[in-house]
Formats: sequence, C-alpha cells, structure tokens
Amino acid sequence: MSDQPRRRPGSKPYRRPKKDPVRILAFEALRAVDERDAYANLVLPPLLRKAREGGDFDARDAALATELVYGTLRRQGTYDAIIAACVDRPLREVDPPVLDVLSLGAHQLLGTRIPTHAAVSASVELARVVLGDGRAKFVNAVLRKIAAEDLDGWLERVAPPYDDDPEDHLGVVHSHPRWVVSALWDSLGGGRAGIEDLLEADNERPEVTLVARPGRATAEELLDAVGEENGLPGRWSPYAVRLSEGGEPGALDAVREGRAGVQDEGSQLVAVALANAPVDGADARWLDACAGPGGKAALLGALAAERGAALLAAEKQPHRARLVGRALAGNPGPYEVIAADGTRPVWRPGSFDRVLVDVPCTGLGALRRRPEARWRRRPEDLDGFAPLQRELLRQALKAVRVGGVVGYATCSPHLAETRAVVDDVLKERGGVAAEPVDARPLMPGVPALGDGPDVQLWPHLHGTDAMYLALLRRTA
Repeated sequence: MSDQPRRRPGSKPYRRPKKDPVRILAFEALRAVDERDAYANLVLPPLLRKAREGGDFDARDAALATELVYGTLRRQGTYDAIIAACVDRPLREVDPPVLDVLSLGAHQLLGTRIPTHAAVSASVELARVVLGDGRAKFVNAVLRKIAAEDLDGWLERVAPPYDDDPEDHLGVVHSHPRWVVSALWDSLGGGRAGIEDLLEADNERPEVTLVARPGRATAEELLDAVGEENGLPGRWSPYAVRLSEGGEPGALDAVREGRAGVQDEGSQLVAVALANAPVDGADARWLDACAGPGGKAALLGALAAERGAALLAAEKQPHRARLVGRALAGNPGPYEVIAADGTRPVWRPGSFDRVLVDVPCTGLGALRRRPEARWRRRPEDLDGFAPLQRELLRQALKAVRVGGVVGYATCSPHLAETRAVVDDVLKERGGVAAEPVDARPLMPGVPALGDGPDVQLWPHLHGTDAMYLALLRRTA
C-alpha cells in the first residue's frame, strides 16, 4: 500500500520534497546554536566533516553551507526586522525552526548572489523537508514578500532615521544590539564613519591566520607550505601567515605537529608585546594565569624557551587545562601546565618576571568569529565579569616581582572591561604599587594605536580581533 497521501480528483499529484544536503546542514547548525546555546564555530566543523565522509559534500558545498550559517547569524538582527515587517504576528510568536528557515531564505535573497527564484524555491523545499507542507506555505508567502525589495530598500523601510535615533539606526542596518553599538562607539570615540566601519567589519568573514611558533617553525616555512596562491605574510606579527579562502590549516604538517597553530594576529601581538616589554633584572620565570585554551601560552612558551625562561601555564577548568597541555606539547623549553584558579594562586607572591592575565570577558571583540555572541550577551553580564577581572589583575600584580611586568589582556573593547578595570586596581589603597608601561612601541609598525599607554586593536583598523592590552610594571 502506498504511503503517499490520497489526493482529491483534479488535484496535483503529491511530490516528495527534494532534500538539499547543504541547506539541511545549515538549518541543523542554526538549530543547535539556538537550542543548545552552541557556537557555530564549534557546531559547524563536525557537521561538515560528517557530510564530507558521507560522500555527498564537496568543497563548494562546504563553502556554501558555511556562508549560509555565518551570514545568517551575522545579519540576524537585520533579517529579524525585515521578517517582522512581513508577518502578521509578533516575531516572538513565530516558531524558532520556522524563523530559522525564514532567516536562511532572507540571507539568500538579500545577502548572496543566489537568484531570487532559486533562493525562494530552495527555502520552500527546505521548509517542506524540516517543517512540513503547511508551514512551507507560510515560508513561501513571507519570502515572496521579502523578495519584493533589495536590502537597501528594506533598510529604508525598517531602520529608524539616523538623525532620530543613531544607535537604533546603526543597530538595524549593521545587525548589532543597540547596547553593543553604544558601548563600541564609546570605546572607539569619533563620529559616524568610524563606528560604521567597525560594525561592518564585525560582519565580514575573518581571515584564518596561522602562527609559527618560534624555534619550531617560521612564517617563511608556512608560506612555502601553503603556496603563494593560498597564503600571505601577516600584517603585523613576524610569526603570522594569513590564509586565503582555499587554505586548510589542518592539512599542514606544522599545524598537525603543533609547531604552528591557528591564532588571530591580535592575540599574537599581545603575547609578543608582553614578551618584549623591558623588565628590571632577571627574566627566567613567566606565568600565563588564564591560559585556556592555550594559543597565547603556546606562543609565550616558545618565546620563553628562546631565552632559557620557563613558563607556568595555569587554567582553572581541567578540560581547558588539557587543551593548554596539548597546545604546549613539544615546546623546546621548560614549561608546566596546571589546573589552578588565578584568583586563588598556588604560587608564591613575587615569583615571576612576566605575567599574562587574559581575563574572561563578554567577547565583544571577537564578534566576527562568534557572531551569535552579540545576541546572547546582555549589559548585566558586565557586572558578572567585573569582580573576576579585577581580582585576576590584583593577583597577577602580586605574582610578579618588583621590576617585573604584567600584561592585562581582554578580547573586548568595552571600557568597563578594559581601562576601568586597570584604573580601579591601580588606584586601590593597600594594593600592589605599579605603573603603566607604554605598550605602543612594543607593536612596531602597527598604526592607529591611540594615545597610550595601553593599546586597543580594532577589526576595521588592524584586521584583528578587538584585543586590548595594558602593561604594568610592579614598583614596590
């Protein structure tokens, strides 16, 4: 007996929906991000790997799936505003799986070169497979409304005028929550052009950047391995190599063997600046007090080994400490990895010549890589991080000896996580005496580093994550 639905006389014969593995995978990734609070950069690789192993995915399929997932997440706020204008109910009453299909469709229509008819039909077919025929009709109706305008036309309709509400206008146009727009603008300063450049840079696909770990690999070796067509030298770090879209880090022997790794150039600059900051006296013991997942620790360990110094890498979470251990495996110099809380140190005060404390934060400086973070973070999250950030810096200053240097780093440009933390700790009565060290000369050739002595890197100015670094020398 057929399992097809019985059809009425004169009706069209039933047609099974066509399964599109690329769009189904993109939908599954978005559902994982929504349902499990997962991050796309962790969810997508295993899905792509499984699809490739199944034999129904090639490199072009993987590239399209990646663009659909990240493009949809980056522009989610914009697409939500457009979809809201095309449905007859509040957006919160649209089932999340339906909204994911609509967002994927909106991105294909407004954010890619996929032809309109193909974008609509592929999205409706996806809806038939994952939602059923009834809701597929709803998807079809909404996407046809969206297809009536291009992106600029929709923004004219759904974004409030800039002169009436600058933050809300920029938030809708560039797909950032209003509070994030305001916070980034405060930190960046300046007029409209700068903040628009920054917000737009947050929506660009970041380059994949490699780091050659000193003493184990060189940037020249990596460039030779990837070939001229797939690699470029780093802009600022002597250890960096930038991969083209066709570059695959895992295919390189140096990466598989741990002699090189994937690391944003901003993170490399932070580690190198701390390593090169002048210290008074001995330079034999270094500490990374918040070492997980291990990228900066691996670079610091390699730099320390070149000078005969030893690195202690501490990470509170045991599973992250294991990642640090893997990152440092094979380091030529002495090192130790421990699971320890930087706010409750197990080391003696004044034990180290250099200390890095890369504190937990909101991650607003890495929205290019984790676009979904902008929708998960709330202003009140700052209050949760603030005590931890201050205590980690206090303990780092206690851990360094007089004449040694502490690097306070964070992947957030929010003033409440950067200068406010440093200023508050330096002003505390009864705290360790320390003075700022100008970090700008320690990033030679890097432009637009501000008035100092601290440094704020920016995606739109430097092509890096928005890393912050303050260097402090203990004086008593």
